[in-house]
Amino acid sequence: MATTQTTRGRSQDRAKVAGGQDHEVKYEAGKTGTSKAEVKSAVKSVGNSRKKVEDKLGKK
Repeated sequence: MATTQTTRGRSQDRAKVAGGQDHEVKYEAGKTGTSKAEVKSAVKSVGNSRKKVEDKLGKK
């Protein structure tokens, strides 16, 4: 019997910013109108929650 795949993993992954992955940092920098260094700094200070990072950066 095959197991059913869910989207849970994808949802959890989208809720986080991987500060060590350049493409995610670049995407978040473009989305918030900030630099990649500012995104990395925000991830270090508030954690990798996308909502917290965007709040810290003042999402536009």
